[in-house]
Amino acid sequence: MANSPQAKKRARQNERRFQVNKARRSRVRTFLRKVEEAIESGNKEDATAALRAAQPELMRGVTKGIYHKNTVARKLSRLSARVKAIA
Repeated sequence: MANSPQAKKRARQNERRFQVNKARRSRVRTFLRKVEEAIESGNKEDATAALRAAQPELMRGVTKGIYHKNTVARKLSRLSARVKAIA
């Protein structure tokens, strides 16, 4: 349990940041899910559009410190390869 005033403030700040980061992570996952669903449907146009919409969201996750840049680069690379492979 936090006893000093600065530790109490830190606990409050951590809780606020946790809520913000949780919302951001959820938003990114939603965009990723839309890309996955478009790939599963087999519609290349929808998949491409969903991937284009997801890219800035993923990169924003990097700048906000939610994801590591290499993680996002790997995810985007794999998703774009799967979208490209749709006949």
